[in-house]
Amino acid sequence: MLNLNIVVKNIFNQPTVDAVLSLIARILMAYIFVVSGWGKITAYTATVSYMEAKGVSGALLPLTILVEFGGGLALLFGLQARFAALGLAIFSLIAAVIFHDSAEDAISFMKNMAMTGGLFFLMLHGAGKFSLDHVIEK
Repeated sequence: MLNLNIVVKNIFNQPTVDAVLSLIARILMAYIFVVSGWGKITAYTATVSYMEAKGVSGALLPLTILVEFGGGLALLFGLQARFAALGLAIFSLIAAVIFHDSAEDAISFMKNMAMTGGLFFLMLHGAGKFSLDHVIEK
């Protein structure tokens, strides 16, 4: 009997394929955080106003930028990627609850939940072969 899970596993469980897909996954996960963090840097005052409208102190914006932009870059380069993924997963959960709590923003809430799942998987799997973590661990 044909088991498609085994077929997919055999195709994608090759070392080179695993390394390339891990890199692509990291790039895709990092993209939203780097762009969002940079957006907060370039629209600092507007972001403070938005945060305060949601009941969050604008004084937390530098930490938010550090988590998003810094964590995104860490994922991108695969540097302390498990730690960065854990931090970004927790951040994404908190952001979903605080900033995407209305019915009109359900898609953003679900996006954050999906990103959290991907980040937890990255935390468990690690950065892969094409990463600074791999270089450092060797």
